Amino acid sequence: MSKLTWNWKNANFWSLVLLLLGAFIVLLPLIVVFLTSFAPTGTTPGVMGKNNWTLANYREAWERGKFLLAFANSTLVAIAVTAFQIITSALAGYALARLKFRGRQALLLVVLATLVIPFQLLVIPIFLVLKWGHIINTYWALILPSAVNGFGIFLLRQYFQTIPIELEEAAAIDGANRLQILWQIMLPLARPALVTLFLFTFIGEWNDLFKPLVFTTRPELRTVQLALAEFQEQFTNNWPLMMAAVIITTIPVMVLFLIGQKQFIRGIATTGIKN
Repeated sequence: MSKLTWNWKNANFWSLVLLLLGAFIVLLPLIVVFLTSFAPTGTTPGVMGKNNWTLANYREAWERGKFLLAFANSTLVAIAVTAFQIITSALAGYALARLKFRGRQALLLVVLATLVIPFQLLVIPIFLVLKWGHIINTYWALILPSAVNGFGIFLLRQYFQTIPIELEEAAAIDGANRLQILWQIMLPLARPALVTLFLFTFIGEWNDLFKPLVFTTRPELRTVQLALAEFQEQFTNNWPLMMAAVIITTIPVMVLFLIGQKQFIRGIATTGIKN
């Protein structure tokens, strides 16, 4: 018995070692970026003195990169796209999970099929539609192409199926209609899935470079990633300044993920488990 206990503890120890090693390997590039961002121009973290750490890179990167407008644009686009996706995914996901109509399974297969089609393959048709609608070089050109997402629909559809149908039947007996059931019962219970969708969508839009690069040319519509790409072209050899700009553009999504990580993990863990 003691031998079995020792083996179990030994296995846990080596599992912890492997996890810590994996975490260190994953975090090592981030640590290098973080340390480099505090290095004075022309130095590296390995040869920095104890008193050479500086925050000047952050101030200079913020001013030279003109990130204030870029932050405002990215925040506006990310929040708008996230709101559209949550609304459309909730409505479509609930319909596919609960409503019975002809062609429901075929429609679900179409939704899943959209997940394997790269956005780059659709860029020319989307560009032509946006041009026809005279919304190229507007915020709508950055919002509408991502307003509906098959992943969000499938995610919420799977989560809605984990909610007991008896709750809906009880609400229907009390006189609630479908929209009231969705708004007052299903969505509050699906908060982990909604937080997961919010994080995926917001972070994806915040890190998106492709749409701003293709659908906009006006400087006042620059997003964070486009501003960062332009900043990199200007300061290719100034690594401390570049790393400071990277940290600046990464902080919002890191904070957002840390705030919602519990709901995110719960949403991923419970999605797909039928009641």
